Amino acid sequence: MTDNFAQQLQQMRTSVIEQIRAQRGGKIGRAEAAIDRHDVQSGDWAQFDGERDLAMAIDQRETEELKAIDEALKRIANGSYGECTDCGIDIPAARLHANPTALRCLNCQERAERTSGETHSTL
Repeated sequence: MTDNFAQQLQQMRTSVIEQIRAQRGGKIGRAEAAIDRHDVQSGDWAQFDGERDLAMAIDQRETEELKAIDEALKRIANGSYGECTDCGIDIPAARLHANPTALRCLNCQERAERTSGETHSTL
C-alpha cells in the first residue's frame, strides 16, 4: 500500500519542483523575476510591491509543500506513514489518497484546527 503513496508523493514532488523552475525562469527567484518584468520607472511601486509580496508568498507555500512531501516520504521509509501523529491510529486510506501528506486522522486534524483557530482569535 505504501508503494502507491510513495509513487504519488514522488509525482507531487516532481510537479512542485517543475512549477518552481518554470515560474522562476531559471536560477533567479520569482521576486527577482518580478523586478525584471516590471518597469520600475513607471512609478507604480504599489503594484510592484504587491507582485513581489505575492511571489514571495507563493515561494513560501511551495517550499512548505515540498517539506510536507519530504516528511511524508521519510515516514514511509521509517514505517510510520499513515499513523496519526497525535493519537497513533491508522489514517484512513481515503484521507491519504486525498491528502498524501496528512499527519493526523480527521478527528485530530479538526481538533488541531479548532485549537489553532482559538489561538489566532485571541491574538
